[in-house]
Amino acid sequence: MEIIIDTIKNYEAIFVLALFIAVVILLLIETINRVEINRLEKRYKKMMKGSYGKSIEELLVDYTGKVEESMKTVKEIDANFKSIDMRVKSSLQKCSVVRFRAFDDVGSDLSFSIALLDEKNDGVILTGIYGRNECATFAKPIENGISKYDLSEEEKQAIKNAINGK
Repeated sequence: MEIIIDTIKNYEAIFVLALFIAVVILLLIETINRVEINRLEKRYKKMMKGSYGKSIEELLVDYTGKVEESMKTVKEIDANFKSIDMRVKSSLQKCSVVRFRAFDDVGSDLSFSIALLDEKNDGVILTGIYGRNECATFAKPIENGISKYDLSEEEKQAIKNAINGK
């Protein structure tokens, strides 16, 4: 035991210096730890902002519920969109009017052909023939831009104009 005490007395300055260096190193490590803890606390507070004491598990459950509600809403919107899209495709989208003179003894272009078509070029062509003594109106169905009934040149032109967007 005396040998240990003698050794400590002989090297007392070195031991004090070594302990001083160890204390300085420990103080540096403590300072670095405090800075890192403060940084983590700021990130935690930012993450938990608005949670009002809720645990992370409660927050995740709440957000999962909100995501499920959003998915349900998206599915409803998608179904509505598909329904509207189907209705739009079958609605009249293409229209053309051709006016013409059916009879030489009538003054102006009072006769007409109107083509009313949907996206698939299905629809109807309406033709009104105006004469001095009488008027007649005809309707002919159109499928894929073609009618199973004979068409006049004016009716063909109205269909062509409607298909081409003129």
